[in-house]
Amino acid sequence: MNSYDLDVKKGERFEFGKNWSRFLSVLDDERIAEACRSLEGMLSKGFLVGKTFLDVGSGSGLFSLAAMRLGAARVHSFDYDPNSVRCAAELKRRYFPDDARWTVEQGSVLDGDYLGRLGSFDIVYSWGVLHHTGKMWQALDHVSRAVPAQGRLFIALYRDQGWLSKAWWHVKHLYNSGPLGRGLVSGLFCSYFAVSGFLFDLIRFKNPARRYAEYKRSRGMSRVHDWIDWLGGFPFEVSTPDAIGRFYAERGFALVRDKILPTGHGCNEFLLVRNVIPDGGR
Repeated sequence: MNSYDLDVKKGERFEFGKNWSRFLSVLDDERIAEACRSLEGMLSKGFLVGKTFLDVGSGSGLFSLAAMRLGAARVHSFDYDPNSVRCAAELKRRYFPDDARWTVEQGSVLDGDYLGRLGSFDIVYSWGVLHHTGKMWQALDHVSRAVPAQGRLFIALYRDQGWLSKAWWHVKHLYNSGPLGRGLVSGLFCSYFAVSGFLFDLIRFKNPARRYAEYKRSRGMSRVHDWIDWLGGFPFEVSTPDAIGRFYAERGFALVRDKILPTGHGCNEFLLVRNVIPDGGR
């Protein structure tokens, strides 16, 4: 049994790829277009044309596909989860079959030698991934090494909610403990999310069905699949914007722009540019 399967069996890792496999059944052109808009919204319109793009923890492969659609010269997608790798490979088969500019494989961001063999990329992208590695700060360091001078690093990480983040750690751990824990957490929280959203919309005289139809405008994603991703997402770590800023400043990066959540659970987004290659770096 390999280390990935062992972690899953021990209840220490959520199988993101199985969730993404189900997401592919609802993927359509509108969701792909929204993913493209999401990338260009942070990177700027036309920025990806002719650039190389590394998708760290590619998940469904949606944003690798978006990078290809936006004119990237080369895209490399990798993920630790074998089912996620299969998802990205399926999207490549559907939309860019036999195109050598897009490569997909299994790999770990915690494997420094693997990252070293990949070389550098104009844009290194990792949205909502590095806090699920179990060694977030090591992962944050490793992705920085793939960014050349004047290259961009685009990451998204769970915001630190203090005691509430600690409580969510236990919820996620229970979800991954086995079928009983998964059923308990899913039944309780998915019902809560659905009912609370329904009541909130009614109070505001909004059609509750629009909540789900419009969610695809959030990076092209699916609300229900994101619920499962949130509840099961384990390992689980969090960070503050100040800590991320200091960490990357020490590695020669400057912040270009960010999207910081004022409240609630979710991800803060950071776009950084590498101005300096520290001594000993690539």
